Amino acid sequence: MEKKELAKAIEKTVLKMAMEPKNIDHYHELAKFYAMDNQYEKVISVYESLLEIDPKDLQTLLNLGSIWFYSKEYKKALKYFNQALLVNPSNYLVYYNIANTYAELKNFAKALHFYNRTLDFNSQDPEIYNAIALLYHDFEDYVEARAYYEKSLSIDPNNLTALVDLGNVCFKLFDYKHALDYYYKVFDLAPDNKTVALCIANTLAICKDKEKCYEYFDKSLELEGDNYKAYICYAIAKSDFKDYDEAIALYNKAVEVNPEEANAHILLGNLYSNLKRYKEAEKEYKEALKINKLDPSIYVLVANVFYMNNEIERAIQSYRAAVNMRPENDEYKLVFIQVLEDYIEEQRKGDLIESV
Repeated sequence: MEKKELAKAIEKTVLKMAMEPKNIDHYHELAKFYAMDNQYEKVISVYESLLEIDPKDLQTLLNLGSIWFYSKEYKKALKYFNQALLVNPSNYLVYYNIANTYAELKNFAKALHFYNRTLDFNSQDPEIYNAIALLYHDFEDYVEARAYYEKSLSIDPNNLTALVDLGNVCFKLFDYKHALDYYYKVFDLAPDNKTVALCIANTLAICKDKEKCYEYFDKSLELEGDNYKAYICYAIAKSDFKDYDEAIALYNKAVEVNPEEANAHILLGNLYSNLKRYKEAEKEYKEALKINKLDPSIYVLVANVFYMNNEIERAIQSYRAAVNMRPENDEYKLVFIQVLEDYIEEQRKGDLIESV
């Protein structure tokens, strides 16, 4: 619906509400039109007015809860979802929404409780098992996550969410063979899925299958979408296979694609540092600092390069900058103190030799 048509529809519905102020259908209709126009404050206002007429309107309570959920106002979302639960304690969607909200609040026990209550009313929806699996995944219990994704696939063998996430879980469990099996199946079902092509390439790289991994990185780059991550992952693989010049070229392509991101500069700096090309590493780290001036970890990387290039005084300055930015970081302090003490000791030795 175009903007003008939407405005007319809103105006017409407001007139209907004026004529029939107790007809809740008009409120639902107006809320729908405001939502189509992205006027969510007005959607909330309309729904709250509707609840004054009918405090037990289940759809309104669920819609308000969902609006606050997607606004990340989780406590407000729970308020309406809990009211919906009182209205209809047998509606699985109410339990599902409450569970999702507790999952976002990182309350594992309550999220799992309400997911299980959801299953009491609807045990054949694969998305519920996916949600439980994701909950376990987020809490790094990959074995349980795997079991629930497998349950989801037993109901819907072609469920893309379960296939992708199960591949990711297997990857984290170092079960690369099964990870590839799931990724390949997704790619067969959705050959335009850039992310999965990249997952396949990364997994093949870990499995040291150079030829195939390069093939899937190339496929990923050919598919529509942002290539920044693909260039970086491809560069890491090229570096691991000691194709350093190609890795450098890919990092530079990543910089061209997204010059506002520091990560490509940092990784390229790391590669130069490993190759003992310290001046080039310094240049990349300083480019990263132009983007993230307040990141102390980059100052540490710069300091490391100075140290390895025997520019100790410059290294000390950079380590000090990192410590000043994060005085609570014991690791930064220990490195700084050690380098400073070693430098002072060397200076004293030099003074003693000169005085003899």
